[in-house]
Amino acid sequence: MTTAPADYFSPKAAGYAAFRPTYPPALFDFVAALAPRRACAWDCATGSGQAAVALAGHFARVVATDASPAQLAHAAPHPRVTYRAAPAEASGLPNASADLVVVAQALHWFDRDAFYAEARRVLVPGGAVVVWSYGDAVLGAAGPADAALDAAFQHYAGEVLAPYWPPERRLVGEAYREIPFPFTEVAAPAFPMTRACTLAELVGYVGTWSATTQYVRATGRDPITGLERALAPHWRDPERRVVVRWPLTVRAGHVAQDPPSPLSA
Repeated sequence: MTTAPADYFSPKAAGYAAFRPTYPPALFDFVAALAPRRACAWDCATGSGQAAVALAGHFARVVATDASPAQLAHAAPHPRVTYRAAPAEASGLPNASADLVVVAQALHWFDRDAFYAEARRVLVPGGAVVVWSYGDAVLGAAGPADAALDAAFQHYAGEVLAPYWPPERRLVGEAYREIPFPFTEVAAPAFPMTRACTLAELVGYVGTWSATTQYVRATGRDPITGLERALAPHWRDPERRVVVRWPLTVRAGHVAQDPPSPLSA
């Protein structure tokens, strides 16, 4: 990540580890099947290790990097995961050492040309690159009560916080359609991404948003209390768990099977 995203998320590192959603296991089955081997995966911009730990179920070794030491301090330990502070554009991995590179919910923050060059450098011939991002959450199931709950939530995310989303976040809303992806692309299936949250867990998640951080810095006020007041009448029992759904976008591809010759490098 660049300095700015680390600045958004480092102060909320504990909340990020506690409240950010995890990813569906089927996603990692798909990702691992793309790799030519299962020796080493690089999880770039790992945050608190949500993807890294899941990858460790498929790979002998996972190197998980992030530009934020605060995020890494809250990362989940795993015997096959090595955490390292490093930017996306300079991983410190040896040439042709990784079978897979993944980026979960972070590509929009990168200097993408520099990251793509780094991914090509560290991947073995035929290695895979997979990036994914989840968009705006939707609350609840069908029905008038949950519709009112979701409407209150969408007002907060789309109107109260609208001026405070960093410009890079637009790429998430576009489902990464406008991001160049210079690899031999592979079609990815749809993966449902859901989590059942209490009211406290939901507002904890919202507290980790970049826009929430920006709002507090700009106004000196925490908008979370207003969100809780808006949601509470529709939530009814604060211990009730409401299903939260996120649209998950996955882009996957391979680098060339043959490494570049010295004359073309």
